[in-house]
Amino acid sequence: MLRILGTKKTLCDGLNRRDFLQVGGIGAFGLNLAGVASLQAAASLGTAKSCILLFPYGSPSSHETFDPKPEMPDVQGEMKSIATSVPGLHICDRLPRLAKVMDKVTVVRSMTHPYPVHGLAYAVTGLPTYTPELETRARDNRHWPFIGSVVDYLERQRSAGATSEIPSNIGLPWLVNSKTDNPAVNAGPFGAFLGVEHDPLWTDFDGEGLHIAPKNTVGQTERFRNPFGGTTPDGRFHVSPASELPPEVSIDRLRMRRSLLAQFDRDRRRLDRTAQAKTWANQQQLAMSLLTSNKMRDALDIGREPRELRERYGMNLFGQGCLAARRLTEAGGKFVSVFWDCFGQFANGAWDTHQYHYPRMKELLLPGFDLAYPTLLSDLDERGLLDETLVIWMSEHGRTPQINSKPGAGREHWSRAYSVALAGGGIARGKVVGQTTRDGGEVLDNPVSPKDILATAFYLLGIDLHTAVPDREGRAYPIAGSGKLRRELLA
Repeated sequence: MLRILGTKKTLCDGLNRRDFLQVGGIGAFGLNLAGVASLQAAASLGTAKSCILLFPYGSPSSHETFDPKPEMPDVQGEMKSIATSVPGLHICDRLPRLAKVMDKVTVVRSMTHPYPVHGLAYAVTGLPTYTPELETRARDNRHWPFIGSVVDYLERQRSAGATSEIPSNIGLPWLVNSKTDNPAVNAGPFGAFLGVEHDPLWTDFDGEGLHIAPKNTVGQTERFRNPFGGTTPDGRFHVSPASELPPEVSIDRLRMRRSLLAQFDRDRRRLDRTAQAKTWANQQQLAMSLLTSNKMRDALDIGREPRELRERYGMNLFGQGCLAARRLTEAGGKFVSVFWDCFGQFANGAWDTHQYHYPRMKELLLPGFDLAYPTLLSDLDERGLLDETLVIWMSEHGRTPQINSKPGAGREHWSRAYSVALAGGGIARGKVVGQTTRDGGEVLDNPVSPKDILATAFYLLGIDLHTAVPDREGRAYPIAGSGKLRRELLA
């Protein structure tokens, strides 16, 4: 992993971002691909060039997004439903912009799994089972690699290790859960047994928060200006000073240093031909690419976009993150993730609305979603990019049909039935897959697991689902775990 950050936080292995730039990464991880021959079958698979994963951490309620229940007012609560551009499909009435572009989207209303906890790692990896203790143990050896890390790994296999100027696996807006009062790094979006070099390349954001967010909990004593509610136009995603070339070091001097380093590496390889050495070399190559090229920096520069378009996305952190994701994939990025993360207070943060559910949904969450998501889909479509860019909106689980009696009301965790939305990249347009019971609490037909979403994404990206990746002992693991291709989602 190469972290592009503006702070001096360290990872759970104790290394900071400067360490990675200097030594090129650590870890003795196996790099031999089991079943690499299966990649040759990719021509018969999907043809999406890239994927944008939008992950609202904390888990939105399907009742207030894609599966409202107007026939049950006590379940539906304070919000109603509206018709969309797809005949017969209704969504929450607080999403009028999204309603107009639902003909570009397939909604899966029958998502289900057995873990009603914040299993980010369960949702985005092939990990077969889950326990809450794993959530803050990002480097636990039981974890499986993030979908973006698998894509990055396979891209390097295809390109014989060559490093692109735009990394294959990028995470926005910052390292997950690094901006809260309890910054234990959430597990899930990491390379796991593939090695730290396949972690996302994380950015940071320097825009000031303008919106004083509604409270998360009754006992909350501090209020936060949450950038997900609004930020300044001069806010930017950026490469940290530690990742940039010092002004006194010319490109020629840097290349001379690289030449000397290469001589050292040749001697080192005579002594050490382990996977750790290969990891080091690949990290150095990525660092060199980022230091000597402006392509990544330019792609992140949302200030190059017209102000009108930026405002269409929403002058908030999620909207600007979606705009940056479009720019990154347009520049050649393969897998870009945009996390709607907790900010300020971790407890009940982001979309985890146990308390003050309605104020947070109305003031903070749904307005930003209704700007960014439909604009991203329309922008990609207008540029002729939607058919080659898979866009996934998914989270850990859903929320209960019953509204609790906590202050501001709320919905608890619920994984037995929830919704996911997919668009572009070979996904059908204007379709609903699966249905739930009258209260939205159970799946009635066509149950879909998060592993199936991963498998379908791999397929659409042209990756054979029989492909396996190795752990540190060389044991082969299926890239999507138990997931299966869901052809009913395809165009």
